[in-house]
Amino acid sequence: MEIRRLHDILAEQLHQPRPDAIAGKKGGQWRRYSTEEVAQLADTVSRSFLKLGLQKGDRVALVSNNRPEWNIIDLGAIQLGLVVVPMYANSIPKDYEYILQHSESRVLFCSGGEVWQKVRSILPSCPSVERVYVFDPEPDATPWEAFLKIGENDATDLQPYKDAVLAEDWATFLYTSGTTGTPKGVILSHHNIVANVLTVRSLPLIPRSPDGEPLRALSFLPLNHSFERMVFYTYLSLGIGVYYAESLDTIGENLKEVKPHVFTSVPRLLEKVYERIMTTGRSLTGLKRTLFFWALGLVENYDPEKASTYSISYRIQLALARALVFKKWKEALGGNVHLIVTGAAALPKHLARIFWGAGIPIMEGYGLTETAPVISVNTFDAYRLGSVGRPIPGVQVRIEPLEGYTEGEGEITVQGPNVMVGYYRNPEATAEVLKEGWFYTGDVGRLDKDGFLYITDRKKELFKTAGGKYIAPQPLESALKSSFFIEQAMVIGEYRKFPAALVVPSFPNLEKWAQERGLRFSSREELIHHPQVVDLIQQEIDKINEGFSQFERVKKFILLSKEWTIEGGELTPTLKLKRRVLLTQYKDVIDALYAEAEAQSAG
Repeated sequence: MEIRRLHDILAEQLHQPRPDAIAGKKGGQWRRYSTEEVAQLADTVSRSFLKLGLQKGDRVALVSNNRPEWNIIDLGAIQLGLVVVPMYANSIPKDYEYILQHSESRVLFCSGGEVWQKVRSILPSCPSVERVYVFDPEPDATPWEAFLKIGENDATDLQPYKDAVLAEDWATFLYTSGTTGTPKGVILSHHNIVANVLTVRSLPLIPRSPDGEPLRALSFLPLNHSFERMVFYTYLSLGIGVYYAESLDTIGENLKEVKPHVFTSVPRLLEKVYERIMTTGRSLTGLKRTLFFWALGLVENYDPEKASTYSISYRIQLALARALVFKKWKEALGGNVHLIVTGAAALPKHLARIFWGAGIPIMEGYGLTETAPVISVNTFDAYRLGSVGRPIPGVQVRIEPLEGYTEGEGEITVQGPNVMVGYYRNPEATAEVLKEGWFYTGDVGRLDKDGFLYITDRKKELFKTAGGKYIAPQPLESALKSSFFIEQAMVIGEYRKFPAALVVPSFPNLEKWAQERGLRFSSREELIHHPQVVDLIQQEIDKINEGFSQFERVKKFILLSKEWTIEGGELTPTLKLKRRVLLTQYKDVIDALYAEAEAQSAG
């Protein structure tokens, strides 16, 4: 059948159903929903919406961690032509309030606990919200089961409603996380997302189970993000069962239970996995320790693009390393992982080399909410280390020259069926980024001679030093965070004489290092001021600086004892730095650092 709308994907899969189309954990047990059950529940959701008087184009809001109910509501809404407005569960109440008001959402679904309490606090300021249903038991809330009951015994024929939804109709408003100001509501049509799904599923990307076992995926990135939302529909269209992790804290346990063949991630989570592996490796003794570091040394320069050119001797050693050492890494990921897809931030090269060498392929891709989201991705037949792959079929990428960047480098602009309709109720912002059919991403990159795309910076984050040199902070920050002892970093120095950095150490690793050396400290504040700790971080930064030009190198740094968080307002829900917030928050210490450097220079 032809797939033009999102609900066509579910209709297609009813011809080849599976018993675990989606699954979530309840009361310690996995609750699996078959493809037929998902379709039946989605229809019940649709009938409930109709009985409540909702019409095509009305908005339905969703705020919850990943769970099967999320998908069921999404499917039930979009097949009526309703517009789904998802929000991050970890957002602050004022963001909920803004999005509900701006989108004029009529019905809201949310999880219980802290999310419900945040929702409750802002409902009086959201007059458009007529009804709220809560997934988890709350004494003062209407359960979502009550919503289902509204349409349970209704026999309304839904086919005319489904047929009335057009490919160009709006499917969702996705509100950007707002690193530079008020969130913008990205309008994506059915066509935007469907075009992305159909293209991605046709790529040589998704693995095939070697034993014919039906494929499973573990999902833990937020469903309200365009990446995981599109990925869910891709899984559904390929007949891959989707299991939802209980939380970020249980991912390790859930991986072992589900034994997924594929999952999506962000680089920071993979970095944490690698840090835990390295901590374990350092604690080994004797032959086990020798084997661990021999295997690691074998793959630290591995390049999958050159795999076929490696000598027979190297391939034999690699097979041995995978059998003796890296097999345990795969077991920690469930034992079946054939593919990890990552995006949202740069994947450190050393991490890509090591995981590929270990037999765990990581495919890095690139996209934005506004592009539904995939623009480019590495695949098994076209992979290049350090790149985000080639643009996917049907999507054109053009590099617009920018002042301060080298030849061939500039703003990435995109044209294709996946590019958004615009920003909801924001024609000015829409006009800024959509020009003559091209979407201006605000990201900086370059295309190599073979068409592979490399992301080098974020245009709005580029700054100029007092000496007139342009600094791209993201590559520096990524390099700093590759240190075993650095958790977070922000490079500063706009209109200053040199770049510096705010640095939050990786306290678990730093504290262990300090204890092993007998350093005494009663608090993190005391630890970061210890001379040996300052020397350690300086050494780490000195090593990282070697990979950058003289004018780019971090000359000074400020160690901080408090991690940046979403709740603290320093990070967006997608864990991006809110630079303006951080610059304001640490203005005094930044000014003091540069004043001291000025005084030393004058002296």
